[in-house]
Amino acid sequence: MTESRLVREIARTLRREREQAGLTQQALAARSGLSQAAIARIERGDRLPSLTAAERLLAALGRQLRIEVEPLDSHLDAALDEMAGTVLAERVEVLRLDRIMDALGDLPYVLSGGTAALLQGAPLPVDAVEMAVRWRDSPQFSALLDRIYAQRWDARWQVWGGIHTEPEEPGEHRWLTRYGELRARMCEELPEPIEVRLGERTYPVEPLVEVEVTDRRTAELLSRYRRRLAAAGEAPGGSAG
Repeated sequence: MTESRLVREIARTLRREREQAGLTQQALAARSGLSQAAIARIERGDRLPSLTAAERLLAALGRQLRIEVEPLDSHLDAALDEMAGTVLAERVEVLRLDRIMDALGDLPYVLSGGTAALLQGAPLPVDAVEMAVRWRDSPQFSALLDRIYAQRWDARWQVWGGIHTEPEEPGEHRWLTRYGELRARMCEELPEPIEVRLGERTYPVEPLVEVEVTDRRTAELLSRYRRRLAAAGEAPGGSAG
């Protein structure tokens, strides 16, 4: 990630988190101890904050800084090529999606993120089952997590386990289960799903156009996939086009 892209990512993230918290820049300045002018420059993308400043701003919003690494572009291309050469049913089997769906029982959910994109024909590298779950179904979801021996991701120590599994408790909505990793986007209402049929099974999935709005990482991969197809003179197949 280049510095210019990093600046844009931090600016977008801070602005989004502040607006979701219902705070003005002045109110965030009072909470964090930074000036309103400094916050404005960061949100415009004119300034890259120090790690200390970023942590103070996010802490004032009830959030914490998490650093991730991602493959270089060539590795992403190789992963996309590998997925494109694999039958969808095989990718779903590796993901162990059906086992997790069986465990969900009557829990209302909609598959989202990379999982939804995969089922709609986009050959993206997906390493976890992603879904949207309503906040009011959290007790039922928590009971499910207990049944599948879920351990929640502890971002502070970068380990699985050691913190409460319930979605209401602070922390990322990521769990390691007996079937693999499960990620949830907790929401007030589920997105309107479409049905995707694969073999004998029907999956409720978030439409690709909505995925590209709600999941930045998947949107970036989809954009890269389409650019590579265009460069190769090919037309994207299925709903991923």
